[in-house]
Amino acid sequence: MSAPRTQHAAGTLVWRLNDRKRLEVLLVHRPRYDDWSWPKGKVDSGETLAACAVRETAEETGVAVVLGQPLSKVSYRIGDGRRKEVRYWAARPAPPGDLSLRARPLVTPASDREIDDVRWVEARDARSLLTHDHDREPLGMLLDQWKDERLATWALIVVRHARARKRTAWKGGESTRPLTAVGEAQAQRLVPLLSAYGVDRVVSSPWRRCVDTVTPYADTIGVELELHPEITEDAHREKPKRARQLLDAEVKQRAPGVAICTHRPVLPTFMDQIAVNTPNRIMKQVPESDPWLKTSEMLVVHVGRRPGRAAVVVALEKHRAPTYQEELAAADAR
Repeated sequence: MSAPRTQHAAGTLVWRLNDRKRLEVLLVHRPRYDDWSWPKGKVDSGETLAACAVRETAEETGVAVVLGQPLSKVSYRIGDGRRKEVRYWAARPAPPGDLSLRARPLVTPASDREIDDVRWVEARDARSLLTHDHDREPLGMLLDQWKDERLATWALIVVRHARARKRTAWKGGESTRPLTAVGEAQAQRLVPLLSAYGVDRVVSSPWRRCVDTVTPYADTIGVELELHPEITEDAHREKPKRARQLLDAEVKQRAPGVAICTHRPVLPTFMDQIAVNTPNRIMKQVPESDPWLKTSEMLVVHVGRRPGRAAVVVALEKHRAPTYQEELAAADAR
């Protein structure tokens, strides 16, 4: 007998500070189970876990959020015998006028039969209000990060351009080599991923395959691409220090989410610079050699906001825009 399939889901621990500067988190009550838990739900066909987390949170709470650092993954058995695996992120309510929300579709609020109460509670009280032990695991990690002053973060996202025409099949020069049809589809599928992390600035190599990878997102949120010749392959080969300086400046800027699209040969320099601000135990999550990122894959660098202190990377995670074929395979698996 084959093992039961795993049901994949995603959710958030939404947090804020109240008037007394105490940490609060957002809980939902499900009348069907008469339990208090975190906003979460199953992944739709073709949807990434990150996009699922922000969609489900909006549906169940009415709060549009921006994802922060990943928290613990929770796994437990459900009524039909399958295992349910839920990926959680820390998240904050999106600030008013957040451009990244323009890239999200309208959501249908959950019915009262699904969610009949939404409540902000102080984090220290949430442990006793939560019904299930497994829901206390991500809360513990959230509280640990809060105590260590590493909960408030912003996202710097390094994107490798989507799939492009082969060098041997393109006679127009490297700067004009375009995406394939698969690459164009990957560029579209990056839009909800970048939106989930609150990206409101888009930096790119001016070469066509990079520009075409992030233009769909930039156009959707209504911003101009910031083109930087120093992160093209040719410029990096001549003066890699300039690419390093660009990334260093972005880390120190402590701005809201920014995405930087570049080429595979530039990635070693970027990874070396990221390592400067990243504890070794976290940096071990990144491959030590080529390919650091696959085409259309992105590295989310969660940078801590600690007033008066140097920037520090508190978490890293990788995501990749699925191809149409991968979406179909995922749907069949369900």
